[in-house]
Amino acid sequence: MQSISRMFTVAAAIALLAGSTFAQEAVIRLGHAGPLSGGEAHLGRDTANGAILAVEDLNARGIVIGGRKARFVLLNEDDAADPRQGTAVAQKLADARVNGVIGHMDSGTTIPASRIYHDAGIPQISPSATNPKYTRQGYKTAFVMVANDAHLGGTLGRYAVETMKARNIAVIDDRTAYGQGLASEFVKAARVALPGVQITQQYTTDKATDFQAILTAIKGKKPDIVFFGGSDNVGGPMLRQMKQLGIDARFMGGDGICTTELPRLAGDGLSDNQMVCAANGGITDDREKDMARFIERYRKRFSMDVLAYAPFAYDAVMTMAAAMQKADSAEPAKYLPELASIRHEGVTGPIAFDARGDIKDGMVTLFTFRGGRKERIAVVK
Repeated sequence: MQSISRMFTVAAAIALLAGSTFAQEAVIRLGHAGPLSGGEAHLGRDTANGAILAVEDLNARGIVIGGRKARFVLLNEDDAADPRQGTAVAQKLADARVNGVIGHMDSGTTIPASRIYHDAGIPQISPSATNPKYTRQGYKTAFVMVANDAHLGGTLGRYAVETMKARNIAVIDDRTAYGQGLASEFVKAARVALPGVQITQQYTTDKATDFQAILTAIKGKKPDIVFFGGSDNVGGPMLRQMKQLGIDARFMGGDGICTTELPRLAGDGLSDNQMVCAANGGITDDREKDMARFIERYRKRFSMDVLAYAPFAYDAVMTMAAAMQKADSAEPAKYLPELASIRHEGVTGPIAFDARGDIKDGMVTLFTFRGGRKERIAVVK
């Protein structure tokens, strides 16, 4: 009987110790929002995977915040790249009182959602929204990991006329906040760099699959370059139809089409060196090993290649966690000032934000495709 009693005493002590350990754990909930359904679901999953990998790494490290071991939990929400669904998702995350949000992916969902996060006092880091309107609303809770359209589109516009010597350009955008903003900045920069450049503009949607009418109109103009403001799920089929119509022009676009998925979506419509695209971030030689390690870890974890934004989502989570550690608190009001002044070394490079919440010294990398593989041309500050 004494032996049994002693066993119960030991068991009770173990249970008490386990309960005490659990009580010391601080659960920190982060929201992630992006398109997990629809035409951009592959890009949204890529972004979500980056956030998942970061949360797993943080939990493996066992960091302490506010004197307690932190356990990070990710709430993944699908905004379907739709502004209305995006605001519904934002309200859901705000009502859940998450400690921070990684997202949204598209500018069109990020901009309206940002007001909800601001009103709730929840810090938000978008890994990919490039429309300048996002950070120009004056919300102190809004941050972005990548250079905006003025930089991205401007770099492409100047490159088109100065390096590629284009004199006749057709511009198509998908009328989203991202596509329209990128195309507008491209046109503006091209005209400043070469006032006499000929530019023809056409429009489509982010769900279109048939481009025969606008491409036929473009073909008659005999452009040197076709610039597309939109994502790869539209840009790929557009390239196919350009080939079918015999449009012999270079193709340009931003980070939305500068993905490893584009060759599959474009099929035989993408030839070697036909395309020049710009992706946010600039991985120089001294950081290539870090990025290569990340890409390999990502591939092993998810059995797929990095498509576009996963490294930025990973760094967004890590940057937010670093701010919490500096503040020694996961309460938004307490760590927000630390986030605004953060200096963090990420896999995508050094991370710091300006007064608006834009990434400081954002770089852009120009790529082309050869043999179905994306190859770097240059890194531009």
